[in-house]
Amino acid sequence: MGTDDRAPEALPVRTARFRPAGRHRSQHQLSVPPEAPSLVLAVPGVQNAASDEVATGIVAAARTSCPGVAVRYGYLQGGGQRLGTVLAGLASQDGRPSGVVVPLLICPDAEANADLEAALAPGDFPVILAKPLGPHPVLAGALHTRLSEAGLARVDHIGQMSIAAAAEGVLVAVLGDADSMAVAGTVAVLLAARLILPVAAASFGDPASIKEATEQLREAGVHRVALAPCVIGPEFSLAQVAAVAADAGLESARLLGSHPAVGQLVAMRYGAALQDPQLADSAGLSGLANVAGLADPAV
Repeated sequence: MGTDDRAPEALPVRTARFRPAGRHRSQHQLSVPPEAPSLVLAVPGVQNAASDEVATGIVAAARTSCPGVAVRYGYLQGGGQRLGTVLAGLASQDGRPSGVVVPLLICPDAEANADLEAALAPGDFPVILAKPLGPHPVLAGALHTRLSEAGLARVDHIGQMSIAAAAEGVLVAVLGDADSMAVAGTVAVLLAARLILPVAAASFGDPASIKEATEQLREAGVHRVALAPCVIGPEFSLAQVAAVAADAGLESARLLGSHPAVGQLVAMRYGAALQDPQLADSAGLSGLANVAGLADPAV
């Protein structure tokens, strides 16, 4: 095998540090009472081996972030492990919601929203519906890691300064409806602050935005642009990302997949839903509003 066939060596990347809020509890863990409802991931698309691998990895990470909470997942389409079937199988909570449904999406998506509404329409299982996962600083950290794994980003530390090498600019691309660009823009700003590089935002759903953002970076003097897919995986394949990258002449990191940050964000959204006064009160869960641990994922 020639040298051109070898995978690029992963470059060092800064990792997040968590400081305990108390003597025994870490800030990356959620503390909820035993009667808290289950956390149920709503996975877009249909069940297959690849999507199961991603979903089970995220479930494992979410369980680490909210110990003691039952974490499950179900699909929005297809004939496999459907979300409605999973919700119907949850234990009754005496009229209180038996689950908090967290969409496994970074951004709002019209098709996924329609599938969610259809899954929850029967109303046989009272649940709380949480928001999608983005934006949040830990997403920028996860993208940084993926870029490093592809040899497209490196961060060294000199005091409080970060010096980046490899790619000269980054394009953060998301998937979703019109609101997704707001998420992409926020994540792009957060990633730019980490890398000290120009970062632009675009949408996989709008090929013109990919072209425009790439041209914007190159007009700013960026010759080597790296594509950072801010996409988990089930909703958009690696082959689709590769096609977009090839068409735009970009080098690409891989999908977020089951990166631990995704599981942490899932737990954050679960906790935020339980802490939301309107959601908790309307669902009869006001007693759980003192959930402690992970910070709200809103930026």
